[in-house]
Amino acid sequence: MFFSNSGLRIFAVATILGLAFSLGWQTRAQAFFFGGVSIRDEKEMGKKFDTLVRSHMPVIEDPEIRQYADDVLKKLLKGVPRQPYNFKTSVILNNSHNAFAIPGGYTYIFTGLLMNLDSEEELAGIMAHELAHVTQRHVAARMDRAQFFTLGSLLVAIAGIALAGPGGAAAAVTAAGAGQSAMLNYSRIDESDADTLGLQYLTAAGYPPQGMIGGFKALRQKNWMSGVNIPTYLSTHPAIGDRINNISARVAAMPDAKKNAKTDNSRFNRVKTLLWARYGDERAALRKFSGGDGLSLMGKGVVLSRMNKTKEATAAFDSALKRSPRDPLILREAGIFHFRKGDMSRAERLLGQAMSADPRDYMASFFYGRVLDETGGEKRAPQYYRDVLRRVPEEAEVHRAFARSLGKAGDESQAYIHLAYAEIYDNNKKMAEKYFKRAEALAGKTADKKPFDKLKAVYEERKKMWDGAK
Repeated sequence: MFFSNSGLRIFAVATILGLAFSLGWQTRAQAFFFGGVSIRDEKEMGKKFDTLVRSHMPVIEDPEIRQYADDVLKKLLKGVPRQPYNFKTSVILNNSHNAFAIPGGYTYIFTGLLMNLDSEEELAGIMAHELAHVTQRHVAARMDRAQFFTLGSLLVAIAGIALAGPGGAAAAVTAAGAGQSAMLNYSRIDESDADTLGLQYLTAAGYPPQGMIGGFKALRQKNWMSGVNIPTYLSTHPAIGDRINNISARVAAMPDAKKNAKTDNSRFNRVKTLLWARYGDERAALRKFSGGDGLSLMGKGVVLSRMNKTKEATAAFDSALKRSPRDPLILREAGIFHFRKGDMSRAERLLGQAMSADPRDYMASFFYGRVLDETGGEKRAPQYYRDVLRRVPEEAEVHRAFARSLGKAGDESQAYIHLAYAEIYDNNKKMAEKYFKRAEALAGKTADKKPFDKLKAVYEERKKMWDGAK
């Protein structure tokens, strides 16, 4: 997801709650008796959960944010013993101050957490703790003790926490009940274990150990459950005050070399600026962007454009470019602004410079393709959309733009294939079926059946999930 708004956030979490209820009552996952939960079971469960999250919650695909989260995870994994999981992290657009991990190596960070931490080491401290829950297989152990598990019950509890409100918490309590308690109620031993190992992972990656203390203090100070008094078994971070004290005692006993490690927060600050500019409260964000550096001026420009103050936004972007004329993020955001303003000539120039400065920035490529489509360059645009889809194959917005471009170029068969993908990844069952049938009819008239066959496999896999939620 490249862009969103608060209404979509609430709708997405409410939708995932609804699907989770359906899965909880209708589709039971494997019951584990005698043999216990295997690594293979965990991987399968994690993959299904991740598919559901991506289908129903707004996952941010901006490369500046996504690649940063990936890089922090990779750095932490250098300090983790070899694992059987393929670890993956995603950033979810949600105001909750939280992060969580699930079996199979999937970790999730909420934007509310990123926006309200002070440093990368604090983020790394929280992520290291969550990684330790995965490596120690704490959820699997709980499932073994419970002897039964439904994917829906796990999903509804996480969704209730993400909703961060009385209704969401109450729904999770009703749906999950005592059985869910066995899965998500990490014991004090589990938490202590995750703190100890997480601290080891953090320092082995070169971060100062104080990062975990700072991260946990931020969770406590910001009240990550937004003041909602919910049952302990729905909280993945119980007794946090005692744990901060225990971690502080461990850190005090560490060598000065570890305690004095330094963190470069430049990328963290870029991501934080981008998140506040795009999703934060407008007045609060403008107060944050009072500085005269290029990044602050860019943030100010993004916020002012959200407020439809086009003249002031133009001045802010102009000043940002003057301060930092080669910064690829500033070039990209200024290019997107001018594209939306209708100044295609300037947008094309700025986005071209952004791509040259950072070839990995597929968002710049996406908007460059859109500029070409608007200026008669639809024959050149597809190469940019294809490049973007190699990086984010499940981004509905890109499939939809590509479909429009293909339609302009007269390639009706491929256009309907990408329209079907867009609706599949937007989780719109009715429209996905409509476009799939149209793509199927057109595929019968083409020599190359491979693109449709690939779509068919994706559609049928997603249809199984939809049918299971009936």
